[in-house]
Amino acid sequence: MISVKIKWSGSEYPLEQIPLSTTVKELKDLIKEHTGVLPVRQKLCGISLKGKPPPDECLLSDLKLKNNQKIMMMGTREEVITEATTAPENMPEVMDDFEVPEEVMLRISERPENLDKVANRVQKYEFKKKFNDFREGKKLLVLDIDYTLFDHKSCAERGEELMRPGLHEFLSVVYSEYDIVIWSATSMKWIEAKMAELGVLKNPSFKIAMFVDDGAMITVQDEEGHVVRCKPLGVLWGKFPQFSAKNSVIFDDVRHNFLMAPKSGLKIRAYRKAHKNRGTDRELLKLARYLMLIADKDFTTLNHDRWERYCEKHGVTFDDLLVNDS
Repeated sequence: MISVKIKWSGSEYPLEQIPLSTTVKELKDLIKEHTGVLPVRQKLCGISLKGKPPPDECLLSDLKLKNNQKIMMMGTREEVITEATTAPENMPEVMDDFEVPEEVMLRISERPENLDKVANRVQKYEFKKKFNDFREGKKLLVLDIDYTLFDHKSCAERGEELMRPGLHEFLSVVYSEYDIVIWSATSMKWIEAKMAELGVLKNPSFKIAMFVDDGAMITVQDEEGHVVRCKPLGVLWGKFPQFSAKNSVIFDDVRHNFLMAPKSGLKIRAYRKAHKNRGTDRELLKLARYLMLIADKDFTTLNHDRWERYCEKHGVTFDDLLVNDS
């Protein structure tokens, strides 16, 4: 007998005491009872048989699952598909963020206790998922995943349906000037699963330097008493001293992730409701032009909040950008 937890659409569904003689098809039938997603629309990420997705007749005993293992699922209920294609979008978006004035962010980033936390992470965090060496003379681009590159709350059968439009084109363009790091506020297991779905490690046009998970994050307190976790770029700078605020930028849809590097953060517009927006979202294609425009600049002289205005000032327009609804 084995127990597993299905992670889907932001929730977890525990499946207790399943016989190891259960087939993958029977597991999918069980998942359908809990989630409402038809087996034919389910894609189970992070499990495989000899490096390939297990066939429906495969037994759980052949998959080397751990007890209480979490399995990420992609899939969409039929009513959600219908709603996404026919119903108007009237619900307001809920933003998981709060605005912090720049001068306050600077004070937070300079507090000795916060700098001590960064120094501790520099000493203790292990960069286990480093795929390619950093190249001499390149700048550093750090990218969040959820709502930046990937709509992780919407439902889909394939990762490409939730991938932000233009992702591979964006990475291909900026790779000529930037080494690319993926940093998510989740465990490495989920980073690997999501990135595998997005195919970013197999594209010959660019290379990802490494993945960084939630273990490199720290908690800080703002001046109003909020305690939040953030992504301190100082952890990367401490390990890889060729990078600094002068040549590093991090994209994230949540501003408080920049609290320890306020001048290095660019708050990207959140990518949500992929089924509605994947045919019109041009954010990454625009930002590719911005990154190439500033590739020879000292980033401490820039205000990334005004990146669109900077492009306009330097004659870069976006009128020719097109996104195909695939």
